[in-house]
Amino acid sequence: MNPSIRTKLERIHERFGEVVALLADAETQTDQDRFRELSREYAQLQPLISCYDQYRSAERDLSTAEEMLADPEMAALAREELATASARRAALEPEVYRLLIPPDPDDQRNVFIEIRAGTGGAEAALFAADLLRMYLRYAEIMRWQVEPISESPGELGGYKEVVVRISGQGVFSRLKFEPGAHRVQRVPETESQGRVHTSACTVAVLPEVDSIDAIDINPSDLRIDTYRASGAGGQHVNKTDSAIRITHLPSGIVVECQEERSQHKNRARAMSLLQSRLLADARASQTSEQSQSRRLQVGSGDRSERIRTYNFPQNRLTDHRINLTLYKLEEIMTGQLDQVIEPLLHEYQAEQLTVMING
Repeated sequence: MNPSIRTKLERIHERFGEVVALLADAETQTDQDRFRELSREYAQLQPLISCYDQYRSAERDLSTAEEMLADPEMAALAREELATASARRAALEPEVYRLLIPPDPDDQRNVFIEIRAGTGGAEAALFAADLLRMYLRYAEIMRWQVEPISESPGELGGYKEVVVRISGQGVFSRLKFEPGAHRVQRVPETESQGRVHTSACTVAVLPEVDSIDAIDINPSDLRIDTYRASGAGGQHVNKTDSAIRITHLPSGIVVECQEERSQHKNRARAMSLLQSRLLADARASQTSEQSQSRRLQVGSGDRSERIRTYNFPQNRLTDHRINLTLYKLEEIMTGQLDQVIEPLLHEYQAEQLTVMING
């Protein structure tokens, strides 16, 4: 184990002992805020400490077995113990490293997914619909809930822009690697010569803002317009100006919501989306200089700025950030996204660990 990692673990182990003692203290138990704070810290540290204790136990067993090797009568048993303890330590070390990486505070948040057609015209709009379908099927597999927020249909189908809200357990932790430009290579239905065309869409994934994180917005900075919802919805959409468009004048950010029949609900959902966009912009400004994850940022929608390529003629998906190539595109488009997300997650954890070791 890396010496700097071991030093960090020993400090955390010492802190865990302090937390246990404080939780047992009568004075702490009378201060509910302090008790809750320590309880959260205990819950966060306990899995790591448990795993590290098992790792140290395996190390002690290894040391004991090595001492036993000096006794000829115990040598055979010692070799068995060495093999068992060595395998146990090897299995526990990566788990200790994984648990040591601090959790992303946004991992358990719900998200807004925004998909916009980029280069490619009508074909890009059709691909935007394919990407949306892929995420909706993945959400179904993960048993997440999906709510449509707004949509702008393409001229020949698909979407120029579409926004949905996805809620459930660990949504952002799984989808935070999706932002960026997604490039598609395939023969459009309108292509009579059978030529492969290249188009692109951009995807943004915004963690939903909790009320405690919300950015104060001056009402005078907002222009709020109402209009009649478009698309499916029966006669209702033709009678009521229930759709909401909010423009944040200082930043120029525009959000819309047209999916609810209630203007009040549409306004609330649009304000939530605006808060998420403003917070995302604020965080990006704070971290732009030292960001370790520029590869995950959203580009302009140009073909050359891409995180992933979907090549339909070859049934091939390539994630360019980690040079991952899978010849399972049809399967992935049905929502089987974990085979793409898991390698990205492992790479992210490896980067975090490298920063931790070098930092």
